Amino acid sequence: MGMPLRRGEFAKYHALGNDYIVVDGDLVRPKLDAERVRALCARHTGIGSDGVLALHRPKRGELCLRIWNPDGSEAEKTGNGVRIFARFLWDFRYVRVKELEIATPGGRVTARLSVTRGEVRAIRVDMGRASFLSTDLPMLGPPREVVDEPLRVGSLDLRVTCVSIGNPHCVRFVPNLHPEVLRSIGPQLETHPIFPKRTNVQLACVRSRTRIDALIWERGAGETLASGSSSCAVAAAAHRLGLVDRKAEVHMPGGSLRIEIGADQSLRMTGPATPVYRGAFL
Repeated sequence: MGMPLRRGEFAKYHALGNDYIVVDGDLVRPKLDAERVRALCARHTGIGSDGVLALHRPKRGELCLRIWNPDGSEAEKTGNGVRIFARFLWDFRYVRVKELEIATPGGRVTARLSVTRGEVRAIRVDMGRASFLSTDLPMLGPPREVVDEPLRVGSLDLRVTCVSIGNPHCVRFVPNLHPEVLRSIGPQLETHPIFPKRTNVQLACVRSRTRIDALIWERGAGETLASGSSSCAVAAAAHRLGLVDRKAEVHMPGGSLRIEIGADQSLRMTGPATPVYRGAFL
């Protein structure tokens, strides 16, 4: 898509329908803050997106990603966002290598670009290790692994498995998926007092040893078509419960991602990222 962004420019990408505005955070004036991010992400009065990704280079050769949710809060990590960010760096010639180390607030990740005749076909990301420890999420109560644990939500008694991948996730396995159920319990789980930093929420239905269907409620964004870190959390939780193998596809309304789980709970995600357009702020 051309040379690196100039001051006042942005790029728009989506990953399975999960869309982001991408900017060079070192050039944006005025600098990003919660109010400006909310304005940019507004669907009717702004550019419209599920968040903003900002490139920062505090040291020569270092690639740092700052992740903004559409409500103006910040996230530790995003799987779809990392794939988008890696493709953006290649498309706009910030890098000419196919393996990138990217620093996120939730830890460093490695992205590998699959390129054919100059076109990025897929991006594989090593997302770090899954942890079920309550102290890593964080989650209130005694230190423990949160695996198939009962949780009272309003008038409902649910069972959930909670996973940290550098950011928090709460997975509920169900026999069938219903969007209206997600819209009801998603916000209640996201803001449940047991999660002091809120949480991402997934409803998941295991279809086979290698396939899981999922609906996603993202912290700070609400219902989304797809999520990379949520897909990793769903696969890790299902494997921890003995429901799937170490390789599985997670299918969401926006599309599917391939997830691989290592013996050390390391997570590898493979999927696309698609450019939409390049633009300039008014």
